[in-house]
Amino acid sequence: MRAMVLDEPGRPLRLDRERARPEPGPGQLLIRVHACGVCRTDLHVVDGELPEPAAALIPGHEIVGTVDSTGAGVSPNHIGQRVGIPWLGWTCGDCAFCRSGRENLCDRARFTGYQIDGGYADYAVADAGFCFPIPNAFSDQDAAPLLCAGLIGYRAWRMAGDARRIGLYGFGAAAHIAIQVARFHGQEVYAFTRPGDTAGQDFARRMGATWAGDSDQKPPDKLDAAVIFAPVGALVPAALAATDKGAVVVCAGIHMSDIPRFAYRLLWEERTLRSVANLTRHDGEQFFDLAARIPIRTTTTAFDLEQANEALSALRDGRVEGAAVLLTTSQRSTQQDTALRRARDHDAG
Repeated sequence: MRAMVLDEPGRPLRLDRERARPEPGPGQLLIRVHACGVCRTDLHVVDGELPEPAAALIPGHEIVGTVDSTGAGVSPNHIGQRVGIPWLGWTCGDCAFCRSGRENLCDRARFTGYQIDGGYADYAVADAGFCFPIPNAFSDQDAAPLLCAGLIGYRAWRMAGDARRIGLYGFGAAAHIAIQVARFHGQEVYAFTRPGDTAGQDFARRMGATWAGDSDQKPPDKLDAAVIFAPVGALVPAALAATDKGAVVVCAGIHMSDIPRFAYRLLWEERTLRSVANLTRHDGEQFFDLAARIPIRTTTTAFDLEQANEALSALRDGRVEGAAVLLTTSQRSTQQDTALRRARDHDAG
């Protein structure tokens, strides 16, 4: 099979056309990958900001595909089903965190596209218990960003509490999904982008933002909560300064540059600063049900599997509106055929 391989952090991925197709072990599924989202966490892995990835790693943890075969102990009835594989790939189930419903904090957890080979390939294996069924409302390409940008955005949004005005710092893949969740619940959304990113601000307004501006600006109204998706520590005091008394500021990334010193007065008046780590399967169950009811509409740019380095570069440089998604060659053809059929049907109508 084909796979894009990380030989060493800081180097471009290498195309391996002869990578052995993995075999599902006990409790596992073999997935024929249709689409895999390109997440900022992938950048942190590839750029060496997350330590000690697996050797000769295949990145990618926003995977959508169909079950090709099953390992021992897994019903063959799963074969042919469409599933999604998220970042959280396995937990022990026995530690205090797992037993208390906080499996996202499991000390022995293993993560897809980091310690477990991911979806920048034609096939991937995953623990059957950590895969999600994908609602029929979403195409493969549209569903891929939901597996991390959507899930982490949803968990961060929940942690922000019951806010009337919520700020989203960094308007990329996660924020363009989270804004739809927030608006569905009647919240006003204030979007913050890199200074001067007028295209990103226009995108946020098209997605329904009440206000959009530079991240170093203060919004016209005080915020009840803020979620920081951008991996920039300097945004923490900026977000605190933009919030009202009793507000919550959530740091949603797995990696962030150092937070600078800030005056206690920014935290005072019972503001809360907290982080979000990973996800739980319960998050996934809740989110996919909600996503289908809203329904979430993702904005994506498709790349061929072999263009993974180009997709990562575009994400790194802020040249992706919404989310980037890798498609296998056959799946890309299928997506294009579907788009052509829809266009013909529209014209005929």
